[in-house]
Amino acid sequence: MKKLLVVVLVLLVLAGGAAGGVFFWAEKGTTTPKVVGEAPEVMFVVKKGATARTLGPELQAQGLIDDARLWRFHLWRRGGLALKAGRFLLRPSMPITEIATTLEGAPLPEDVPFVMIEGWRLRDTDEALAAKKLIKPGEYIAAANRPARFKASFPLPLRSLEGYLYPETYAVVPEGFDVEAFIQRQLDTFGMRFYDAHKAEIEKSGRSLHDIVVMASMLEREEPVPAQRSLVAGILWKRIDKGFALGVDATSRYELAEWNDRKAFLKKLRDASDPWNTRTRPGLPPGPIGAPTVDSLLGALRPEASEFWYYLHDAEKKLHPSRNAEEHEALRVKYNVY
Repeated sequence: MKKLLVVVLVLLVLAGGAAGGVFFWAEKGTTTPKVVGEAPEVMFVVKKGATARTLGPELQAQGLIDDARLWRFHLWRRGGLALKAGRFLLRPSMPITEIATTLEGAPLPEDVPFVMIEGWRLRDTDEALAAKKLIKPGEYIAAANRPARFKASFPLPLRSLEGYLYPETYAVVPEGFDVEAFIQRQLDTFGMRFYDAHKAEIEKSGRSLHDIVVMASMLEREEPVPAQRSLVAGILWKRIDKGFALGVDATSRYELAEWNDRKAFLKKLRDASDPWNTRTRPGLPPGPIGAPTVDSLLGALRPEASEFWYYLHDAEKKLHPSRNAEEHEALRVKYNVY
């Protein structure tokens, strides 16, 4: 009988010790982060109708906590969680106690899409941002004309970021919109979409990155079919290398307040002193004339060799290249392009 009592007492002690060990493990687990030190932010979404208890497996799946059981233990200790639906920025370096407190706070403001159209100039993007009440008119242009305030994986121009601010749809938060942070995102996107993946090819091309960007900005406006931009680039680079005028009329539109202002455009074409007039001045224009896409950038980087020296587009925007001035003039008459 005494032996049985001793065994029971030993089992009770062991059980109590085990329970204490589990409690200690859980207590420590809620105050110790999964990652010690710096860790990237994770966008965590609490869906409408979600309960605090169901978040444990999601937090674990996104690498924010080690064990969903620790989440449940913390909920039990704190008596629940006043959960709010929305988006929250969390880190694996945050202990469970801090994660819970963050999820009880205010969620991030909802973002909205901002669509930047291919070929847009700085002034076009500025007008669109101002129309959405994200900036005051002129703020985007002013910031983009201070390249030294930004960083990039590629060499930045000294005077203006025209041509380097990648055009796509960006999710932005209207509340507290930061124009410089937005420009930095555009530069990062340019690097990610084009420069970083093609750096070695750019260096071997014999062209500077800036010249490639200038050429690409013209291709974006000149050739509507991406697959044909390499052919047009081949013609234009050939004219550059031989010292011929490019004859890219889009460059004469660059400084117009309204791109499609035909009267102002025709006046520009007659101005031989205009540095953007590539009908009369050989070489590249002074800078990019808008924001090119990766299709145009690759077209400029990989020009297609051909026998052609000229090209034009008919009323349906179909490309018609020609080998000499006589053929080009015949095509102008045929398609009534002047």
